[in-house]
Amino acid sequence: MVDQLWNGVRQRVAALGAHSASGQAFGSLGHRWVLEDPLADDALAELEAQVGVRLPEDYRDFLTCVGAGGAGPAYGLFPVRRVQGRWRWEGDGADLADLSMLAQPFPDHGPDPELLGALLAERPEEEDFEEIEDFDDAIEAWDERWDAVMFAPERTAGAIVISHLGCALREWLIVSGTHRGTIWSDCRADDADLVPLLDDGGRPVTFARWYTAWLEAAELTAQQQPGTT
Repeated sequence: MVDQLWNGVRQRVAALGAHSASGQAFGSLGHRWVLEDPLADDALAELEAQVGVRLPEDYRDFLTCVGAGGAGPAYGLFPVRRVQGRWRWEGDGADLADLSMLAQPFPDHGPDPELLGALLAERPEEEDFEEIEDFDDAIEAWDERWDAVMFAPERTAGAIVISHLGCALREWLIVSGTHRGTIWSDCRADDADLVPLLDDGGRPVTFARWYTAWLEAAELTAQQQPGTT
């Protein structure tokens, strides 16, 4: 099954990187079509021992068969690296994940919608203030209240950040709980809660589908470039 899923993926990514139009793909200037080396089995075992959880199967297989990170959706797949004896994911916003909470189940529900609605209704508007300094103070205080709810560590327990889409928008891989193995979109920078990515049939997107769909779309785009057969 592993061979069927990931066999040849490194070669396909390398071929895209060599394509004349490779630089036109969104995010490619970030990852430059480079994949890091795969993890050895003992390195994966050490990683999982440190974070206290077995990673989703398709992601584990990707790490050992394809690479520890690099080329992937948006600006790339955040690499997992061993730094001074400790494993961690690296990338813009990767530190939002509390690695000490990965074994805890990702919550089935986010913050109370009524609470969020009430907070949004109280958000200060610049036109309501005569002095910009007063507005700045008010919005800073409101942001602190919002962040205390939306960015509380327990909101993303059991999950890791794996990709950055720009403008503080990110995607998470759930590693524990009922949503284990699925990808969630994080638009909290736009005052929205995390939501699961869904395919055309309304089914949650797994890591494998997330990555292979990106790869297939990138290959199709390359094939459609002028002069490509």
